[in-house]
Amino acid sequence: MVLNYIWIAFFVIAFIVALIRLIFFGDLDVFPEMMKATFDSAETGFTISLGLTGVLTLWMGLMKIGEKAGAINGFAKLIGPFFQKIFPDLPKGHPAYGSIVMNVAANMLGLDNAATPIGLQAMNQMQETNPNKKVASNPMIMFLVLNTSGLTILPISVMVYRAQLGAVNPTDIFLPILLATFFSTLAGLVSVAIYQKINLFNKVILSYLGGLTVLVAGMIILFMNLDEEQIKVVSSLTANIILFSVIILFIGMAAIRKINVYDAFIDGAKDGFKIAIKIIPYLVAILVAIGVFRASGAMDELISFIAAGFHLLGINTDFVEALPTAFMKPLSGSGARGMMVDAMTTYGADSFVGRVASTVQGATDTTFYIIAVYFGSVGIKNTRYAVTCGLIADFVGIVASILLAYLFFH
Repeated sequence: MVLNYIWIAFFVIAFIVALIRLIFFGDLDVFPEMMKATFDSAETGFTISLGLTGVLTLWMGLMKIGEKAGAINGFAKLIGPFFQKIFPDLPKGHPAYGSIVMNVAANMLGLDNAATPIGLQAMNQMQETNPNKKVASNPMIMFLVLNTSGLTILPISVMVYRAQLGAVNPTDIFLPILLATFFSTLAGLVSVAIYQKINLFNKVILSYLGGLTVLVAGMIILFMNLDEEQIKVVSSLTANIILFSVIILFIGMAAIRKINVYDAFIDGAKDGFKIAIKIIPYLVAILVAIGVFRASGAMDELISFIAAGFHLLGINTDFVEALPTAFMKPLSGSGARGMMVDAMTTYGADSFVGRVASTVQGATDTTFYIIAVYFGSVGIKNTRYAVTCGLIADFVGIVASILLAYLFFH
């Protein structure tokens, strides 16, 4: 229902802004640009969905191998006590726990291509226990918000873009991103816990969160003692070694247990292809709405209005030029990435604006994209409070990114 209102709002606001530009400013190109945006966005949505087909087929097949080999249950038992506390409605020992763990781990390592198919697998598994197949269940919402908060330890993609655009030290945003994404994840977890009346002061939850805090602190200390080249090498190598080790672990365990690895892979791969096709209409719908909103000029007007407001309040507005990335981040990952690149190209990769945009890009994930893809894959129509909690995590991550950028770079 929330997505329905947001989708309509995008089109209505875009139409009103376009009419104003046409009538009062004589902008004859605005409506052609908006129509072009609808076609371009629809093509982009289809292209993204088509591009996911191969990756989904691969990872759904591998996850099926891991499931039959017992590896997924092993991961679930490792972190089971924590997830049983924050996913109280999910039956103990359910296969979804393993997929959730794998998805969260892949996101933390910045392995988006691996995280998405595993996340879709988790959503399908949780849908099996969902009493109302059209309404998001509590476990689904908690899982989705943990994804939208985008906890990332190794923001490899952002550092690569900064290097390509001439940053003297592409990794200088590592620490701000790590802190910002940690805050956004905590905000998302707390907001969902309040809605679902989950006691976060439980000793099990506190011990796991404390352990995560120590891990984050350890990562900070480690990377602070490495130079730029070492950080790039260590982060990239670590991420890929861990990912490939998981693949070998699944295959090895299956072989030891005399499971037909090839047949298991094919069974899972078939599901991956079906899911990739199923998400096309959901993804096209949200991307077209975003494309029209951008093409109408509504985004630019919104930013100008906010800048004027900060100026009246006497607040430093040096960060305002990076706001397009912040506003686009919950809506479109590719759009936010484009905004980040534009900010660094226009103002410089090492400019304050460029660094704010980079930090925002790495701090959270794309809320509406994740909702469209994850809930769309299982046919959820009523998302309940998922959007609200996802946007809370986004807001905290964006504010933290701006404040940390002032602390580190201003």
